[in-house]
Parts: sequence; structure tokens; C-alpha cells
Amino acid sequence: MKEIQLKNLVWKEGEHYVSQCLNVDVSSFGKTKKEALTNLDEALALYFEDSGNIKITKIERPEVIVSRICHA
Repeated sequence: MKEIQLKNLVWKEGEHYVSQCLNVDVSSFGKTKKEALTNLDEALALYFEDSGNIKITKIERPEVIVSRICHA
């Protein structure tokens, strides 16, 4: 079994926490940050189990950038 390192984000959205993997298009959520990350781990395990040809995007030094826009 090959071990890979993935970069994940977690943030609060309303009453839940959302977790998202930056390397592959997989996300999950939970009532707590820990639950959201645990659910993401489970979703990632299923993703890699079902995928035969996996492409993992290498992510280097992600940043959170704030944008301000005006809208009508």
C-alpha cells in the first residue's frame, strides 16, 4: 500500500463544518471540525478504493486570499 500526503481545508459554514481535499475533488461535512475531517478521510478512502487511474494534483503553499466585490 502506497502512502500519499494530501492537503485539506476545513471551515465553518452555517451550523456545519465543511472539509475539502485540495489534491482531488472530494469534500465532506460534519457538526464539528473533527467530524468533518473524519468524514473527509472516509470519503477519500472510498474515492481511492473506487478509482483505478488516480491523478493527484500537487499543491504547494496554498493561501487564503480575501476578495472584495460590489454587486447590485
